[in-house]
Amino acid sequence: MSKPVLGAALSIKSIPAHRDWLLEKQRDLEIQDFFRADLLDSDWRATAGEIKQMLSGHTGRLGIHGPFWGFKIDSHDPMIRQAVTKRLLQGLEAAEFLGATQMVIHSPFTTWDHNNLDLYPDNRANIVERVKATLAEVIARAETIGCEIVIENIEDKDPRDRVRLAKALESSKVRVSLDTGHANYAHISTGAPPVDYYVETAGDMLTHVHLQDTDGFADRHWAPGEGNIPWVAVFRALGRLTSNPRLILELRNHDDVRKGAAHLAALGLAE
Repeated sequence: MSKPVLGAALSIKSIPAHRDWLLEKQRDLEIQDFFRADLLDSDWRATAGEIKQMLSGHTGRLGIHGPFWGFKIDSHDPMIRQAVTKRLLQGLEAAEFLGATQMVIHSPFTTWDHNNLDLYPDNRANIVERVKATLAEVIARAETIGCEIVIENIEDKDPRDRVRLAKALESSKVRVSLDTGHANYAHISTGAPPVDYYVETAGDMLTHVHLQDTDGFADRHWAPGEGNIPWVAVFRALGRLTSNPRLILELRNHDDVRKGAAHLAALGLAE
């Protein structure tokens, strides 16, 4: 049985150092430049054009991390929702220019939500409605250009919340992402289930994974093997999926990408 092929999250500064590694197995790539508001509000096409040139010959699946700083997708304020919609549409414009077929956005669920959402009977439905109001135009655009939106866990304590939200948005272009480090933080620091439970809960709604290791205390973005995530259990759960999620090493130090990949390869989990 063939092992999954790892990809990476890189920026315009780090792509050249890993170009040979990316092309070696036509690995999936997530570009990490276009979540920046300052770039999206400037000549982002020049940056995107440079990246396109760098990726000549690359045929792996391409995605971007969408904007996320300074906002949530479930804002109560209609004016804020309009701003969020605009930012995410900017992200999709960059994705289309690059030929990217996936964009990562952030989950709205917080640790506070876990303990307080069920205080009032309409709270969960209201979150869905606010997210729909924010994302309606974004999802329509994503469907038009063939770019999947994946919702990444941030503080999510119950892995079911994000999956239910994605399904409630009723689009084939909305699925979920898993960040292993965020899940491990939630498990150790807030009492959430272990990381592999997040995989099992998402099932084939899971089409994107950020692979990073942590100690469960902070969002370390260490290379696999430097923290305490049980990688064998995580990859065992991933192996039961048929959705073929992109397995993206998202590390604080991009120089550690090959080290992290080598650790997972040495465990016999990926290549």
